[in-house]
Amino acid sequence: MKLRTTAAGLIAEDEDEDRWVRLPGEDDLVAFLAKGEEGRERAQEAIKAAVDVVDPSTATLPFRPRSIRAFMLWEAHVIQSGRMLVKRFFPPPAAKAVGTYERVTGRTFPKLKPNARFREAPTFYVSGHTAVLADGQEMWWPSHTKALDFELELACVLAKPLVDATPEEAADAVGGWFILNDWSARDVQADDYRRNVFGPVVKSKTFANSIGCDVLTADALPDWTKVTGRVRVDGEQWCEGSTANPQHTLGAMLAYASAGERLDAGDVISTGTMPGCCGLELDRWIQVGQTVELEIDGIGMLTNPITSTAVPV
Repeated sequence: MKLRTTAAGLIAEDEDEDRWVRLPGEDDLVAFLAKGEEGRERAQEAIKAAVDVVDPSTATLPFRPRSIRAFMLWEAHVIQSGRMLVKRFFPPPAAKAVGTYERVTGRTFPKLKPNARFREAPTFYVSGHTAVLADGQEMWWPSHTKALDFELELACVLAKPLVDATPEEAADAVGGWFILNDWSARDVQADDYRRNVFGPVVKSKTFANSIGCDVLTADALPDWTKVTGRVRVDGEQWCEGSTANPQHTLGAMLAYASAGERLDAGDVISTGTMPGCCGLELDRWIQVGQTVELEIDGIGMLTNPITSTAVPV
């Protein structure tokens, strides 16, 4: 089932009749997801009755994340991103050393590969959740970067609390799936890689995220590793990728995130950038005035124009 939040309340898609129907008494998307199968059955009854048909274009941000944890699950993304960070933002001797090694040996420069910890436990960071953009909302150009970038990510929102969960318990807490754009400042990220004691996700990742208006209930996406998406800039397709062959399972990710702490309904978990689906990996860079459109098959699209305006206050 596909859901949206509007000023009129929660609406659900009636695929048979190509319309969206208001769900009576439902205003909170996360609370609805927490009702599970019972809530979906009542929603199906409302869809059949179609008492209140709503214009889906009036959709707003589907929910306000309680927190955002962003994972990194694909080695190809790690390697190519690292390679391009070195090429574009490290001192020239570093780029020359990497290029020469890879050209002569035909192998990936060792330091570009994730270490053993990448395979031992799911890698993630806690992102900023206070500046979340909706579909269609303008994305400002942050004052602290010259290299703003997009990232196409499949994310989920929890509908149940988790504490020291097993992988089985953890996976059962997922309420719905949606598109997330993890905006990044690549020049800042490169500088943090080299010099910041806290690592590369300090000011390069905290300033904004975007969330698509469409949320797919968990039962409608039985296998999140079989998802395909793409990115278009000003209508031109820049890349396409998939969630196939992640390093860790969803249950393992959530169990690790809940170890020793409480996760709750409304917490967002992003599976991370689909390999090849950020400007850094492509060495293509968005500019002010362009429009970035992310799409995931079966879910929908997320569009944000880039403006030169300052951070909203």
